[in-house]
Amino acid sequence: MSNFSAFLAENAEKKEIEKYVASKRFYTVVKNERTGKDEKKYEEWQIGCVTGEEDEQIRKSCVKRVQVPGKKNMYQPETDINAYMAKLAVRCTIYPDLNSVELQQSYKVMGAEELLRTMLTPGEYQDYLTKVQEVNGFNSMEDLVDEAKN
Repeated sequence: MSNFSAFLAENAEKKEIEKYVASKRFYTVVKNERTGKDEKKYEEWQIGCVTGEEDEQIRKSCVKRVQVPGKKNMYQPETDINAYMAKLAVRCTIYPDLNSVELQQSYKVMGAEELLRTMLTPGEYQDYLTKVQEVNGFNSMEDLVDEAKN
């Protein structure tokens, strides 16, 4: 027989904040105590997990009504996946604070989504989005393919 109490909120394992080096372009120089040489210490970003309700709100905010081709006055909902991923990444980023006015001004942008896209190179940005999905429990397509092969 199963243990129903395992499903209670107080017994559920809490999702930890994950640290991730999103770019090796952000670092501080520290002295190695053992060797006395200067070394780069890469800044770790902190990524948290959203709740199902928060994810749903983010998704809904990215839905647009798109006219069905050839059908006057007929529309269908369409999710802007790029906007959804950007908003999800911003919501999950705990550090650095992407809503910081000082940080946005230093990159000459307005808005957390625009800041994130500007701070990271295109490849770093895509890797970061993948990491955010992983932290939130979304399986990557590669994982699904590997799972299907086995």
